[in-house]
Amino acid sequence: EYKISCFVLTDELLELFREANVLYWAKALLGLVYDFIDHIVASVSEVIPFDIPCVCFVEAGLVLSYYQDSSKPASKAASAHAGFLLKEVIDGGDKSFVKYIHNMDPSQLLDLDKFGYDFALFLAFTQYVQYVKIGGLVFISYYHGICFTLMCCTPAILTSESNRQYQAVD
Repeated sequence: EYKISCFVLTDELLELFREANVLYWAKALLGLVYDFIDHIVASVSEVIPFDIPCVCFVEAGLVLSYYQDSSKPASKAASAHAGFLLKEVIDGGDKSFVKYIHNMDPSQLLDLDKFGYDFALFLAFTQYVQYVKIGGLVFISYYHGICFTLMCCTPAILTSESNRQYQAVD
């Protein structure tokens, strides 16, 4: 028998804050890669002979619903009643959702002859830049989304602190 259950509010809010924080860090780490690319491109005189993919994560926001007890009019304090992580809708149309790099294996998941292989290599490059620039402390360990316009809704961040992994959950 299938039973639907929920976390108690305090546990739910901890999970939502963790997921929001992972998205924040993933965007920052990806921004670090594009800053590195921009610096390299600006320092060479030749035109780069390939396109640099534009990768992004979904926009999201943490929303808390508060309840104020009307039976205590003197009280101005409100308590959290519910929490939600609102995420941008990914409109992929007929495109399929692809896992490029899984968080348990740093190599790309696509074979050399598969559509999107070059894009997966670019994502592996982003991991390398993050790892080197941050001194091996942290990198995005999970990439999935829609081909060539990666819109990842559940990134994972791997840190070197006892190889701890922080992953947003859907």
